[in-house]
Amino acid sequence: MRVWHKLLVSAVLLSAFGGGAYSVASTAAGGDMQWQAPTTNLNPALNTKAVFPHHDPLGTAVGAMPGRVSWTWDRRAVNWDGNGYWWQLDNYDAPTIQRMMVEGIASVAGQSDAVSGWDALFKAHNAARGRGEVGYTAGEKIAIKANLNGAAEYDDDPTGRSGDSYTHPLVVQALLLSLVRDGKVAPENITVYDVTRIVPDYLKELCSQGMLKGVNFVDRTNGVPDEKAPIIWSHHESPEPNYLPTCVTEATYLINLATLKGHNYGITLCAKNHFGSFINSYRLRAPQQANLHGNLTQHRMSVYSVLVDLMGNYELGKKTMLYMLEGLISPSENTITINRRNSTWRQPPFNGDFTNSLFFSQDPVAIDSVGADFLMNEPMCTELNYALRGNETVENYLHEAALVSAPPSQVTYLDGHGHKMSNLGVHEHWNNVNDKKYSRNFGKSEGIELVLVDLNEREPATAQSLER
Repeated sequence: MRVWHKLLVSAVLLSAFGGGAYSVASTAAGGDMQWQAPTTNLNPALNTKAVFPHHDPLGTAVGAMPGRVSWTWDRRAVNWDGNGYWWQLDNYDAPTIQRMMVEGIASVAGQSDAVSGWDALFKAHNAARGRGEVGYTAGEKIAIKANLNGAAEYDDDPTGRSGDSYTHPLVVQALLLSLVRDGKVAPENITVYDVTRIVPDYLKELCSQGMLKGVNFVDRTNGVPDEKAPIIWSHHESPEPNYLPTCVTEATYLINLATLKGHNYGITLCAKNHFGSFINSYRLRAPQQANLHGNLTQHRMSVYSVLVDLMGNYELGKKTMLYMLEGLISPSENTITINRRNSTWRQPPFNGDFTNSLFFSQDPVAIDSVGADFLMNEPMCTELNYALRGNETVENYLHEAALVSAPPSQVTYLDGHGHKMSNLGVHEHWNNVNDKKYSRNFGKSEGIELVLVDLNEREPATAQSLER
């Protein structure tokens, strides 16, 4: 049992999760609280020195393949020698990235190809939303939230010439091509957005060619706030209103395309990607204007998290039919100039190379749990990023999200539309950095399943082989 943090109120909570008892006990207000995670059915070969305490799964897995996180990996995706900008297109192999995309879509849906994969993902998502087990209907709009934080972070430069990280345009292109070709979505019904940054001109050009002609792009220069859709925080006071953009409220579906990287506030994965999904009076620094970052740096467990509000928001989380982490190059922090020293990983199977990876899931808690395990078990990240070093509290929001109906903080999380949040997904940690196995990998009925699609030994992809 570990003493993690202080509790502001006295509480005793008992629930059943994963066959074990989740309990919170405290002394008087401000006293030490001890959190005892369920440990009745832990997986084999656990790393007893892991930063995150091991426990049984918390919450209930969701998705077409519940709790599945699919991971496509191909060393040929990135060929950057460290010279020039990291994002320059010549540093990447587009056909390889396209194959990583279609293989990931098929895998996360439990299908043999991306056409069947998209159909299964739409049907599973619609069934979970109470819309019936129906696929995509022509004319429905899809908004893709890319993480463009490193693009035009300090100015209005539309060139994208930044050394900081942002979602790579070839991944955006690969996702769009698969949506249009395999998912049968017309490009004019797709919007790529980040309303706190600027979509680089070269990304727009790349992602508007050929069959992608007609794709829409929304950033802080043209994002329109929907004043009928303010974000209502469950336990946070913003100095001013924060509005969702119309490209979100008019969409039937969202895709959360985040990045795998460290952050000077800890970790930034799919949940925090939505810091670029709302508008207030300070277009460049909307999250700071809303006073959100202080909530991320409390270095405590069992406290309210604004990230959970975004994960379960009725217009954001509830519309999201796919979560992704782009991990072609994964740096130790968000606001650093990317170079080989701060972005080549030592943990297996990377062993001194770039991560060359994409991750897919329909479970928002599961994919961020996997991302947290990768980041916190990477020596390069923990050595260079003080916010990650030994900081197990970066997972606070994952515990709050997994147990959202009765969270450790005892906050009542509402979905922004007056309804109490129920289940968002499942959280646990892998057994060790070498195996990278979770409960479902061991055949258990609950928890996360990490599925590696290793493309390294296959024949190199070509543009022709990916055409249909």
